[in-house]
Amino acid sequence: MVTYTDRYVLYRRVSTDEQGRSGLGLEAQKRDLDLYLAAREGAEVVADLVEVASGGKSDRPVLTEALALCRKQKATLLVAKLDRLSRNVAFVATLLEDKSVEFVVASLPQASRFELHLYAALAEQERTFISQRTKAALDAARARGVKLGGARPHLAGLNEAKKQRVREEAEALAPLALPLRAQGLSLRAVCDRLNAAGVRTRNGKPLYAMKLRNLLIALETPAA
Repeated sequence: MVTYTDRYVLYRRVSTDEQGRSGLGLEAQKRDLDLYLAAREGAEVVADLVEVASGGKSDRPVLTEALALCRKQKATLLVAKLDRLSRNVAFVATLLEDKSVEFVVASLPQASRFELHLYAALAEQERTFISQRTKAALDAARARGVKLGGARPHLAGLNEAKKQRVREEAEALAPLALPLRAQGLSLRAVCDRLNAAGVRTRNGKPLYAMKLRNLLIALETPAA
């Protein structure tokens, strides 16, 4: 691969429209990228691009734009974590073999090609596990007698637009919160974990137990 060390195209990705609007996870990625750049005197940021798309998809217009910029500007693609680039091991493997572009993972700056390929495989596996854990958590809730659907008093006064926004936020948090709940963590402990990881509500505020509880209840309510 070519090696460029002083010019960077930053690429940040989140998985849903709700995460894109709320900034969920974007601040944490920006922090990691800034820490990497701060340690490299004279580093120049050519562009800072953000995309809302699943990490399992290889067809992503913003990523395509970022790679084209890297080739044109002789810059290195910089991502905070490998799974922000892709959770598809085949995509990462192809990019590793592409001699026209260089990419660096801020959290793994010294990783070899072999190590990056291994981490990509683990990221793809984790994507599968997240789906399985979310389904298992919902199945466990049903087994405990939790009624999925039906009236929810705390949502009764909300208009349809507000209900939809609440549900979108719940769906964005579910892959993060439900696996932790399935491990037996309390609502407060889950909030502590997510807050420490930089996860925030749609309004940019830290999560608290009652807020998370209401979001998880909203997730169980059928969409209109």
